[in-house]
Amino acid sequence: MTWTPKDSETLYNLPNWASEYFRINEAGNVAACQTGLKPDQVGHEIDVYELTCDILQRGLRAPLLLRFNGILRGRVEELAEAFNVAREDFNYDAPYRSIYPIKVNQQRHVVEQLLHGGKKAGLGLEVGSKPELLAVMGMKHGPNSLVICNGYKDRDYIEMALLFSLLGVTVLIVVEKYTELATIIEASRNLGIRPRIGVRMKPRVTGSGRWKDSGGDRSKFGLTTLQIVEVIRDLKQTDMLECLELLHFHIGSQITDVRSVKAALREATRTLTGLRELGAPISYFDVGGGLAVDYDGSNTTGDSSKNYTLQEYANDVVWQVSEACREAGMPKPTLLSESGRSLTAHHALLITEVLGVTSFGTGIPAPVDDSEHETVRKIGDIYNLLSELKVEDLESEFREAFHDSVQLREEAMLLFTTGVIGLPERARVEEFHWATCTRVLSIVRNLEHVPAELANLEKEMADTYFLNFSLFQSLPDSWAIGQLFPILPIHRHNEEPTRRATLVDVTCDSDGKVNRFVGRSGTKDVLEVHDVKPGERYFVGFFLVGAYQEILGDMHNLFGDTNVVHVQIGADGKPELKHVVRGDRVQELLSYVEYHENDLLARLHRSIESAIGAGTLSYEQSALLQDRYERGLTGYSYLTQADQSAL
Repeated sequence: MTWTPKDSETLYNLPNWASEYFRINEAGNVAACQTGLKPDQVGHEIDVYELTCDILQRGLRAPLLLRFNGILRGRVEELAEAFNVAREDFNYDAPYRSIYPIKVNQQRHVVEQLLHGGKKAGLGLEVGSKPELLAVMGMKHGPNSLVICNGYKDRDYIEMALLFSLLGVTVLIVVEKYTELATIIEASRNLGIRPRIGVRMKPRVTGSGRWKDSGGDRSKFGLTTLQIVEVIRDLKQTDMLECLELLHFHIGSQITDVRSVKAALREATRTLTGLRELGAPISYFDVGGGLAVDYDGSNTTGDSSKNYTLQEYANDVVWQVSEACREAGMPKPTLLSESGRSLTAHHALLITEVLGVTSFGTGIPAPVDDSEHETVRKIGDIYNLLSELKVEDLESEFREAFHDSVQLREEAMLLFTTGVIGLPERARVEEFHWATCTRVLSIVRNLEHVPAELANLEKEMADTYFLNFSLFQSLPDSWAIGQLFPILPIHRHNEEPTRRATLVDVTCDSDGKVNRFVGRSGTKDVLEVHDVKPGERYFVGFFLVGAYQEILGDMHNLFGDTNVVHVQIGADGKPELKHVVRGDRVQELLSYVEYHENDLLARLHRSIESAIGAGTLSYEQSALLQDRYERGLTGYSYLTQADQSAL
């Protein structure tokens, strides 16, 4: 049966995690859909494989991080639309404004694109540190700009936030710990600037998923109920109660179970009405972050998924706040949500290239010679028997053949370590064993119930595909916390992927590997890939990497930031490269760890002169060494195409 792009979409579970932002086109290539799937719109999508080839022809090198500006704008619009639908359904007459926490991805072009796309919807920004506040202060802000100041604060942080408000920006300073309030009051008096204050409650309710400890009594941030009451008392005593404008809570990132959201909202809305009963004019209600991304498309409460839709989330927030205010006879506050992961995850795609492949081989072993060792002859007979059996006989014979092959391989290892057989004989046994396993695996793949002893055979027989990237730099969450990301080739989807592989990076670390993948029904240990054809390049994409990954990246082995390209569709329907951000060069990475270019060159020069004097280096060789060294310092930290051809 002919393999089609639809078969690939099903295999990689793409429709369930791509949120209509990615599909596989008729050419068999991954396509990025800038505004969702709108086939009637001219230039509604970009062929990712063709785009990658065009970028490489311009002189940039893989790995590449592609950012799709249209997807960023689409996510802002989608979030705003979901809340507007809920507001209309529940007669919620106060506004909704999305807030982007820049810690999720502080890259300037990302923040600017979100502000541009969210201008109509009134998108605001959240900062959690003094450096983030300085970054935001240097950006262009309109008359309706809103900035939330979270995180622990010293006096400088608070004073800058107060002064920032004089530029026409609504700056809300959130009290994260009780002692910050006194500093806010004192700084506002000294500067003569009336503060606009928020308070972050510490919800008793905990979230769900990996970051559930952001809520609960032992959570890092927020004030207890007693401390919130003390804030009210202190503000009354200083005649500043009218400055308390916002209530904020947060129960964790990537909330997987909607019941946690509902429970937290019930507690928080009671706190909202309670604060108003005490005289606080709360006009903003910030539900924090946590809107999850369905990385694996399973629609479950697993750590990489969620059991609710965007619209359900918006409905729950709007309905709960609306009901609480209706019951209390109070006006509805402006709703805020800090859904940074949901806004940014989809827009970024990491493109990597296969450098080489290691496999156990699928070739047919050479026939056994009668002169070969008895163990070689025995395991050869097992392979030959399994190869000659008819299909109807295989099911009853393949398990016995597998067991016998494993036993003979172990015997061969004992004979080798005791010196009875040599390296060539052991190699022949290995060759027949893996050929037998390959045959057994082809049978196992068609079984409804796989025997326990063969359950790991797919993983054990998987190829290893070496990719030109650093897991620690580009996907640190995959290494550190086992975060799951959708991964698939970006081309050749008119061909059935017949190989199974695990993926490894170019770092000298055994942890630099990916061996959990998105499947049709949960996770799987191997990824379906194509044979890498001699002389042809093969590209693999890591999807939904727009949230947190870059800023958490680690320069393990001194592999730095990748080349980044911001892409959008032009008026002619063709992709435009709006911004190209060059990846780290070797000299930049070395300087971070105190190896400075001039000093390195001076030391090398002294070593060269010494070698010339000793007669171990010619003038021509010294010139070549100097040239290669200087080129290396200014070069990309990842492997070049010339390097790849040697692997």
